[in-house]
Amino acid sequence: MPGIARSSALLTDHYELTMLAAALADGTGDRTCVFETFARRLPDGRRYGVVGGTQRVIDAIGAFRFGDDELRHLRETAVVDAATLDWLAAYRFSGDVDGYPEGELYFPGSPILTVRGTFADAVVLETLVLSILNHDSAILSAGARMAGAANGRPIIEMGSRRTHELAAVSSARAAYIAGFATTSNLESGRTFGIPTTGTCAHAFTLLHDSEKAAFEAQVAALGPSTTLLVDTYDITQGIATAVEVAGTALGAIRIDSGDVGILARQAREQLDALGATETRIVVSGDLDEYAIAALRAEPVDAYGVGTSLVTGSGAPTAGMVYKLVEVEGRPVAKRSSHKESRGGAKLALRRHKPTGTALEEVVYLAAGDQPEAGEHDRPLQIPLMRGGQPVDGLPTLEDSRQRVRQGLVSLPWEGLKLSAGEPAIPTVYLS
Repeated sequence: MPGIARSSALLTDHYELTMLAAALADGTGDRTCVFETFARRLPDGRRYGVVGGTQRVIDAIGAFRFGDDELRHLRETAVVDAATLDWLAAYRFSGDVDGYPEGELYFPGSPILTVRGTFADAVVLETLVLSILNHDSAILSAGARMAGAANGRPIIEMGSRRTHELAAVSSARAAYIAGFATTSNLESGRTFGIPTTGTCAHAFTLLHDSEKAAFEAQVAALGPSTTLLVDTYDITQGIATAVEVAGTALGAIRIDSGDVGILARQAREQLDALGATETRIVVSGDLDEYAIAALRAEPVDAYGVGTSLVTGSGAPTAGMVYKLVEVEGRPVAKRSSHKESRGGAKLALRRHKPTGTALEEVVYLAAGDQPEAGEHDRPLQIPLMRGGQPVDGLPTLEDSRQRVRQGLVSLPWEGLKLSAGEPAIPTVYLS
């Protein structure tokens, strides 16, 4: 988003500049390198991940600058020497980036983002890349599980009050790609063109002398198609008052507390008895994918999700890492116990049955033997930047939404279960 892009140099970690200064001093900073972003594993119990934030990464890299304020701070705190400060002042990323398009499924070891450039050019991007991809992929992955559990019923993203003010905007964007219908976050609507929606909270009802007066004021301002919050006091009386004020053309009621499944059932019976057969029922209140799935048989028309979405529903980071895998064409790899990496720049191919069901993720060396692609197989990485500039024709927000839908349809049936299990398809490495 623009606010992050303008100050993106502040997302550099101290240790990245330490490496930069040392590499510039001994001449290794000019070596041509390849860095890869991948996840060694999925969050516990998850069967797939969804890539989020790719477009935001490309925008942020393009805007990555060390301005006068950043340079002054680095100089005053003696983080780096004068030669490194001069290098940073002139920094413009000029390398290439390839990666999985936003909305693509990923699995352990998937080469989600590949950055090619000099060591100096690429090493300063680590925190920038990971902070965006780890956050947005976590939100998008959780959101996709929720959208799947909703089984076509719309979900409203309403988590802005439960996260950082900037994260709220990117969370709304990720949720929309995941399949949410709308958001209550107006900045995401302005910045990304995401549909926004909202209604009055309990405070509006409490402001007025009676619930009826509050409903009358809301209907007078917004029309009978509005959504009335009916559980401030007694929900049965609240529904009766809502229909009395708005008539049987009332757009929707919202239930935000209690056992929403039982309350939705009772509300449907009451609304139908009052003649408001077309009035929709929206439920909210600490919902996650499990609660949504449990409500599938209830007469719920839409869900409002906040806290669980913006916190990744128990997995607030995707656990991605950014590792050096190639230096001057030579594969390099980390061997630390439980943190091993595989050397060499890699590509990936997803194999599918003729029916379209995914079979496996094939990861192979870009400089090695290429796997034979079947009729239904497809490569996963696409060009994102060339010579430091975004390529033309990158996927739109709507393209990414559609990619999520297609990806979830392609998973084996067991891969869509919410219960803990192994990744939906295996990752196969070709040496």
